[in-house]
Amino acid sequence: MQQIFNFLIKYKAGLVFIGLLILGLSLTVKAHDYQNSKIISAANGVTGNLFQMKTNVSDYFRLASQNEVLLQENKNLQEELYQYRQQQLPKIDTSVVFNDTIFKVYTSKVIANNYSHTDNYLLLNSGDKDGLEPGMAVLSSLGVVGITEQVSANFTRVISILNRNISINAKLKKSNHFGTLTWVGEDPYIVNLIDVPRSAKVNVGDTITTGGKSFIFPGEVLIGTVKGFELDLNRGYYDIQIKLFNDMTDLGEIYVVKRKDKEEAMELLENTEQSE
Repeated sequence: MQQIFNFLIKYKAGLVFIGLLILGLSLTVKAHDYQNSKIISAANGVTGNLFQMKTNVSDYFRLASQNEVLLQENKNLQEELYQYRQQQLPKIDTSVVFNDTIFKVYTSKVIANNYSHTDNYLLLNSGDKDGLEPGMAVLSSLGVVGITEQVSANFTRVISILNRNISINAKLKKSNHFGTLTWVGEDPYIVNLIDVPRSAKVNVGDTITTGGKSFIFPGEVLIGTVKGFELDLNRGYYDIQIKLFNDMTDLGEIYVVKRKDKEEAMELLENTEQSE
């Protein structure tokens, strides 16, 4: 108690000043509407800013949930799109039964990405517990990314389209002339379509898509556009440079596509080869 008295005595002048200041402000506000409105306005501004900050924070966290919803909706649309494209391919084996479950699409995210080596790989944050397995197509909303290779419980390694060991059946969209998509190990924005017959009419700007003659990739998936081409007169085939639609140096959310009848078709193909 004595300490409190000592404090009051020591700082009595300052305490009296603060008290008089508060009293004066109170009387001024009550007596003058203008000052009263200014103070209320300032208080409202502070309160409004606080609520806006709260809203911004809430919106930020809500975006993650909304993004998941959009990814799921887009995944469903991708399944329908691949199904439709597959049905439009010419000369399809009539033994293949098309239904709503021929393609299964999974969503995932790229968490590691090489593109500066000659043989590049990606790492996804999904694994076999999520339904992924080796030999599945990896796509973005802009086109082909690669093929799943090794799968653990929680992660998947993908052979990038920027890998010299990958070969993908592809075609000129306008003419259905087929070739093999490869990468020579130089430019991460350019791949090559080789073994296109000289009978094909090739022009700069032509669109290149997957060919559909694959148990991995759906048909008509975008790859890129023709940047340039050369004709090997001795072999009679084009070597076409393709500018990718995908920016392989900047990948995030992707789709992993499984063709459910792949195992059945592969088994039948193996039996056919063994009988020859």
